[in-house]
Amino acid sequence: MDIKQLYQLYQKNPVITTDSRNCPEGSIFFALKGASFDGNLFAIQALEKGCAYAVIDDPQVAEDKQAEEKGLHDRLILVDNVLRTFQQLAREHRRQFNIPVVGITGTNGKTTTKELTNAVLSEKYNVLATQGNFNNDIGVPKTLFNLKPEHEVAIIEMGASHPGDIKVLAETAEPTCGIITNVGKAHLQGFGSFQGVISTKGELYDFLSSREESVIFIDADNQYLTDILPDNAWVTPYTTNENNAEGCVCGQLVACDPYLRFKWRESGLDLEDREEEPVWYEVQTKLIGSYNLGNALAAITIGLQFAIEPEKICHALENYTPTNNRSQLITTPHNHLVMDAYNANPTSMEAALTDFSHMEVSPKMAIIGEMRELGETSREEHGHIVKVLKRLKFDKVWVVGDEFANIKCHFRKFHDVEEVKAAIAEEQPQGYYIFIKGSNGNKLSQLQEVL
Repeated sequence: MDIKQLYQLYQKNPVITTDSRNCPEGSIFFALKGASFDGNLFAIQALEKGCAYAVIDDPQVAEDKQAEEKGLHDRLILVDNVLRTFQQLAREHRRQFNIPVVGITGTNGKTTTKELTNAVLSEKYNVLATQGNFNNDIGVPKTLFNLKPEHEVAIIEMGASHPGDIKVLAETAEPTCGIITNVGKAHLQGFGSFQGVISTKGELYDFLSSREESVIFIDADNQYLTDILPDNAWVTPYTTNENNAEGCVCGQLVACDPYLRFKWRESGLDLEDREEEPVWYEVQTKLIGSYNLGNALAAITIGLQFAIEPEKICHALENYTPTNNRSQLITTPHNHLVMDAYNANPTSMEAALTDFSHMEVSPKMAIIGEMRELGETSREEHGHIVKVLKRLKFDKVWVVGDEFANIKCHFRKFHDVEEVKAAIAEEQPQGYYIFIKGSNGNKLSQLQEVL
């Protein structure tokens, strides 16, 4: 059975499930595999629960006598690779919609940029955007299956932890335009090196440059990104450097006290050639951190490309409220929390700590969790973050996780979040501005409940 034939079955049974515990009547079950599970083992069970078909890649399941005795054999679809078929079917579904698809990737800021872009484009269009962290080889297809005739634009976030990941996701989603927010030191265990990160993120550029009329949005100030731009790329840039702003959307930081406030103007000719002064728009956001200026400028640039009026762009950015423990300022009965506990890597950690140090508030406390998946560079990178913390001189610093255990410093060390909770219960810190950041596996988001 080829993909077009399978898609005809999908059109008759337009519900996809990958969980044998959730088998709606008439759905199609895809027997995906993971490190600790094999969906093939649950295919027959899925059919018995109500699925119309089950897509498998284990020949032994296809030949199961029990399935034949129960009359289920004809509803098992054997393929070479279930995950690849899942992706191909999602791509076939995406091809039914002649709409713009915005691909977003990057080491830091891709989720915030996706959310801001969604807010901006939703001022004019019916938008489908990636939900939660559905940005991997399974999440991207699941997002694409949500495309409906009423959607006018799709925004697809793409994450990566190994070389080739973005290539696969781009070939699945087939974006018509896209952006790499930045490149930084993350998932080095999978990428092998920082250059591996750059090359993998650049796979989005490679895909877009191979398609006619595709647009690449780019931070013109980022040398790593401009260096890997294909020669034939159609580029729409943005910048924070007014001296280099010809043809770019230009933005400048106004304040970050603690929320980001900035001003921006549209792209145009060199300022010396203008008969009138450019119009600057000022935006007061609900985002913590000056590093979010780039994310906002990306959303502005994409919005202008889609003919969103500047006033509506400002309205969208001012009314966006961050969630999911990403750059959130949360006031509890006892403290003010700067929650950025969803994820962490050396690049984002240093930028966020520096921003927190610039906040004119007191007293300040930092609770820092270890950064995962850094491979051989992990000790070195954690040592660097300790040096950053020493230089910034917060009133109190707690570090969490085994990666900090053998690094010489005067900061209080904890094995895990449970030990931190116990210390909070004993000491009951009050009146602090507390910055909380670490890889999601540290579970530092739980600290909101006790602080």
